[in-house]
Amino acid sequence: MPVRVQDNKGRGTHVADLQVTTMSGTSSMLGEASIEELRGNLSGELVLPWDDSYHESRQVWNANIDKHPALMAYCAGVADVIDAVNFARDNNLLLSVRGGGHNFPGTCVADNGMVIDLSRMNSVRVDPVRRTARAAGGAKWGQFDRETQAFGLASTGGTNYDTGIGGLTLGGGMGWLGGKHGLALDNLIGVDIVTADGQLRVANSTENPDLFWSVRGGGGNFGVVTSFEYQLHPVGPVTVGMVIFPLDQAKEILQFYNEFAANVPDELNTVSALATLPDGTPVVGIVGCYNGSPIEGEKALEPLRKLGEPVVAQFDLLPYVQMQRYVDSFTPEGQQYYEKSHFITDISDGVIDALIEGYRNTSSPGNLLFFQQQGNAVNRVPQDATAYSHRNARYNLLLIARWADPGESEIHFRWTRDLWEELLPHSTGGVYVNNVGREADDGATMVRSSYGANYPRLAELKQKYDPANLFRHNQNISPAE
Repeated sequence: MPVRVQDNKGRGTHVADLQVTTMSGTSSMLGEASIEELRGNLSGELVLPWDDSYHESRQVWNANIDKHPALMAYCAGVADVIDAVNFARDNNLLLSVRGGGHNFPGTCVADNGMVIDLSRMNSVRVDPVRRTARAAGGAKWGQFDRETQAFGLASTGGTNYDTGIGGLTLGGGMGWLGGKHGLALDNLIGVDIVTADGQLRVANSTENPDLFWSVRGGGGNFGVVTSFEYQLHPVGPVTVGMVIFPLDQAKEILQFYNEFAANVPDELNTVSALATLPDGTPVVGIVGCYNGSPIEGEKALEPLRKLGEPVVAQFDLLPYVQMQRYVDSFTPEGQQYYEKSHFITDISDGVIDALIEGYRNTSSPGNLLFFQQQGNAVNRVPQDATAYSHRNARYNLLLIARWADPGESEIHFRWTRDLWEELLPHSTGGVYVNNVGREADDGATMVRSSYGANYPRLAELKQKYDPANLFRHNQNISPAE
């Protein structure tokens, strides 16, 4: 058991030993001297289980994740990251990396493991002449968008203001600008990354190009990205349309959406969802965001204006930073979450019928069934151009369960899994890696399906850059043997 030593004022000062989990999953003890050496080397903060800030520090956006790390290293800069990576490797510690902490499976924290936390490394610097931005690994999209929009610029980001740039970009990065500018990773110019050997490497199209290929879709498997450089694009106010209808009209609305989304211009990206309004009314809705001329945006959204008799219809010209918060209310921080997903190419009647029946029997009014359009530009990139391979899919279909009482978890897990299984025949067979979950059936097979034909090359590069699989507490790629 860990021993807390107090000074004469009753404050915890250090620990004699600490129980930790190794990379192989076994239990071990970490000695006082090693812990104190790490603490002394860090410019940032080392949080341990008896510290007053521990409980708050271990929490993440998804309250259903209840992990108890042994050590959390809040890095102040690259030197801290290097020291933390070396410490984890040399002490054979189970290691996780936390950027924004906004992901469903909670892979950024591990029981009795070590967390490298980048949240205090969150600066964003914009070069308006080159139309580029360099952002530290702990930045969130809300911060990034605020800085870039000061110059009328932006790059494809997520659809939640508090999502971290790191996890989203490394796995793909769908967003409202995707139809014209592709995924977040398609706008990535280069990264600074600390690999498993503790070396800081630059990866871009000319320096370590194989590593650069890997991180554009390969997730956190290849190291800790301390800095991202993005290409920016002029983005002014966006034209937004939202229409909401009663759930009993869902079939005709989703049939319309399938046809509508298949023919949108690059400037328009869309989502459609089955959800429940705050007053308890189950509904189906469509949202479109046009990045371009407001006059052309009005034309592109005209079919939504003419669609039936919605219970809600909103058409606005909004600042892009406001659009980035448009759907945040459906996934508030601190709730219990579980999700699964499918890539699909067509919203067939079979898909529609399964979704409607599933939502009529939803396990919670907080549940959300959500089509996110990848975007035209995404579909035009060759599947082997980056590690992200599912370029042919038109939609990412998310099945999101949200509830309040952790004691109900199994009910909501079962609802999500059952509906996912029912939809499997309609899937491309691929899964968005950022949505790969945490239970046994989302293991190695699911990760392979996330990368498709790109998996063998990723496994070879994993062997090159992380042969011991230090970066394994993620949607893991095993090193090629």
